[in-house]
Amino acid sequence: MMASRKPDLSGVKLVVFDIDGTLVDAYPAITDSVNHMLKRMGYPPQSLATVKRSVGWGVDGLVRKFVPEEQAAAALAIFRRHHDARLRRNIRVLPGVKALLPFLKRRGCVLAIASNRPAKFCRIILKTLGIGGYFKYVVCGDSVKRAKPYPDMLKCILKKSGIRAGQAVYVGDMTVDIECGRAAGVPTLAVPTGSCTRAELKAARPGALIRRISDLRAFLRP
Repeated sequence: MMASRKPDLSGVKLVVFDIDGTLVDAYPAITDSVNHMLKRMGYPPQSLATVKRSVGWGVDGLVRKFVPEEQAAAALAIFRRHHDARLRRNIRVLPGVKALLPFLKRRGCVLAIASNRPAKFCRIILKTLGIGGYFKYVVCGDSVKRAKPYPDMLKCILKKSGIRAGQAVYVGDMTVDIECGRAAGVPTLAVPTGSCTRAELKAARPGALIRRISDLRAFLRP
């Protein structure tokens, strides 16, 4: 683990996760949909690495990184149609996730998702991978007034669950997740398995920077 100070999470009742790069690797599917969109719009393809670095700001933000503003609406429609089908194959849970989720449930934690993805795509991912049943709340970028880095998603989940911010933890792979957690008063753990580098995450000052998702267990043991 890469944490200079281990936060006290012994009383955690609610664990909230980002999805892309935190629980799931859907980057090949996203890249395929971006490149389908770009081909239809007459632009050259982008590499998986480039697309991966562009993920995390919602679908609108992703599309606008690759096409001019005046073409964004048309490009977004193309992306959505393709991604609806493409997202149902060649996606995978990241190592450690399938063991971590039942561990957290056995511990009595309420689990939730807070993602800048549209809710439709989040639910497709969770259903396709067979992990949707673990999550009581799924709050996404189109479910609140303001997406991350604003705290609206986390505040919505806290309100629905009736659990205090100090009894929750948020786990994400991007600086926007760290900013969101800080703004909501929720301790945040960062994992460098997604769109941001380890150096970027460290500079954003999360509650802790862990190497892999399974390291979350150590923070929750008495």
